[in-house]
Amino acid sequence: MAYMDKYSVAIIGAGPAGLFAAREMATQGVEVVLFNRDIKPGGLAEYGIYPDKVKMKDGLRAQFRLILSTPGIHYYGNVLVGNHGDLSLQDLRSFGFQAVLVTAGAQGTKWLGLPGENLPGVFHAKNIVYHYNMLPPFSQQEFAIGRRVAIVGVGNVMMDIAHYLVEKRKVDEVVALARRGPNEIKFDRAGLEAVGANLDVSAVNTEIERCEPVMRSVGQDPQKIIQFIDSNAQKALSKNSPTRLWIRFLSSPTRILSDSMGRVAGLEIEENSLVLKNNEVRAQGLGVFRTLAVDTVIFAVGDRVDEDLGLPIEGNEYAKNPAPRYPMEGNSYEVYDPGTGQPIQGAFVAGWSRKASEGLVGVARKDGVLGARAVMQYLQTLVPQESPSYDQLYQRLCETGKTIFTLSEIDRLDAAEKRKARELGLEVFKCSSNAEMSQMVRETHE
Repeated sequence: MAYMDKYSVAIIGAGPAGLFAAREMATQGVEVVLFNRDIKPGGLAEYGIYPDKVKMKDGLRAQFRLILSTPGIHYYGNVLVGNHGDLSLQDLRSFGFQAVLVTAGAQGTKWLGLPGENLPGVFHAKNIVYHYNMLPPFSQQEFAIGRRVAIVGVGNVMMDIAHYLVEKRKVDEVVALARRGPNEIKFDRAGLEAVGANLDVSAVNTEIERCEPVMRSVGQDPQKIIQFIDSNAQKALSKNSPTRLWIRFLSSPTRILSDSMGRVAGLEIEENSLVLKNNEVRAQGLGVFRTLAVDTVIFAVGDRVDEDLGLPIEGNEYAKNPAPRYPMEGNSYEVYDPGTGQPIQGAFVAGWSRKASEGLVGVARKDGVLGARAVMQYLQTLVPQESPSYDQLYQRLCETGKTIFTLSEIDRLDAAEKRKARELGLEVFKCSSNAEMSQMVRETHE
């Protein structure tokens, strides 16, 4: 069925940015199709938030269901868009979409390019988070995590992974590495409280005291950080493992060392100082190196966008028009081709696809709405036209041989997983593979 004389937009990705962008446009009469790589909608909210935050996740899922039921929004899950996917960006154009908004997050992997990053026992934080949040195919993969783990990074993702290592893996030791000083930690109170019972507060305070002269040289007060650590660690949840967690500041990883069997045996770090450059505190290497005895290294240093999607990339992000025609709050949402020096007509980005690893659900929601408004301004320069034939589009997707999930299938899957949880006496049950989800939905038809 086709819809006459409407603007039509394809949104790639159905996390918070894509969902709220879809609602913003659909409520203004735009026909929107959401293409999602995953079966379930939610993105970051479904597969990035720590699993024990059940009420938060359920609340977000309820919001997302309401959005997907908005007239004018069509959802297709289990569809990969990209150069080697089920559909390419050019395919979407050929179906008649007048604009494409990419809100697929930052699905690429950001590494530091250190010697030894390819060793067994070296992981990216994203893969670990997807694993314990049961996102296929990561949910089916084995992650051989040892007893002494170094996490590079000191944000909320680091804290969530530390939570997992403490609670589920019960490793012996976790050390988080910060390139800069204590004042630059990025984790919040909730993250600290989740693992505070295992935090070696004395060791962290000793680290802060070690950093005190350097901190004061750039105008920082170490006592504020000590108070933040001490007060929130005291509110921690009960301890359920012997894992020791601590933080080493002013330390940059330089290489990962291996043993005679080719496994991780240590992490070499360079000690840093702090300097002020253009009113920004930066780390400066001192040429002094030490080795931490660890058997696992996890990088929690942010993400990069997916190169296979088919958009030009600058750094870790899709290239954006430096002189946007439709700026929103001073930001550009328009995809740009550095080779031609021109924007790519009708192509926009929002959420982590615009700014990788920037904020959580609330930030992604706002950015999706702003991206939608930029798209709307662009659409006003065009003439509405016949919308794509959704019957033909669905048929094309089914030709991939995969089970395509519309909203009705998502609702059946949700009901089936809840029944399974009740049968097993669990608070939450999640299928571990796409095949299992597809089978569960098929059984609801029988």
